This record gives sequence, structure tokens and C-alpha cells, in this order.
Amino acid sequence: METQIKIVGIILMVLALLHSVFPRYFNWVTELRDVSLVNRQMMYVHTFFIALTLGLMSCLCLTSAHDLVATKLGNRIAFGLGIFWTARLVIQFFGYSSDLWKGKRLESTVHIIFSVLWLYMSVVFFMIYFYY
Repeated sequence: METQIKIVGIILMVLALLHSVFPRYFNWVTELRDVSLVNRQMMYVHTFFIALTLGLMSCLCLTSAHDLVATKLGNRIAFGLGIFWTARLVIQFFGYSSDLWKGKRLESTVHIIFSVLWLYMSVVFFMIYFYY
């Protein structure tokens, strides 16, 4: 199980770093030009804090895999992370319109890949809580 946690840690670090390209990839300079300053800045600030959270989760998984499995506190943290990633999985289907990906090859592939990732992380963290 510790190996699975470390794999999750690597995935989370990649996701954290991936957030740094969001403004350019999604063309926020143009796309957010017509929104208020507070809304524009919230996009940048929230993206930063999501990346920071993912990075910290990554560090936890990479440096404390044994503790997540072997301690009561680690199990509780894993339970919370399981809830977090299950909520993210639900949002993948109900928070975003399927119009964003249905009938589009690349977008559908990305949707499926991230759905599998969110499910994988949910299962790993819940397995720690319920079986260790």
C-alpha cells in the first residue's frame, strides 16, 4: 500500500506543477479580460492555492506513506483525503457540463483519464482507512 501512496504522491506533484501552465493554456489574459478585477484575481489566487494544496498532499504521500498506513492519525488523514478525492470525482461528472467533452476526442480522453485518476486516489485513501 505504501507504494500506491507514493504513486499517488507523484501524480499529485505532476498535477500541482501542471497548474502553472493554466493561465497560458486557457488564455486567461483574453478570456478573463471582461470579468471584474476581483474575479480575475480570484482565478489566479485560487489556482495557486489548489496547486499548493496538491503539492502539500504530494509531499505528505511521498514522505509519510508509512505513517498514513500505520498510525491512527495517518488513517484519519487518509479518510479525509478519500473524501476530498471522491468529491472531486463527483464534480468531474456533475460540476462540469458534458458539452465540454462529449463528442470531442481529446477532451473526452482527458475527462476519462482524470476520472480514473480521481477514482484511483479515492480508492487508495479509503483502502488505507478501512483496511489498515
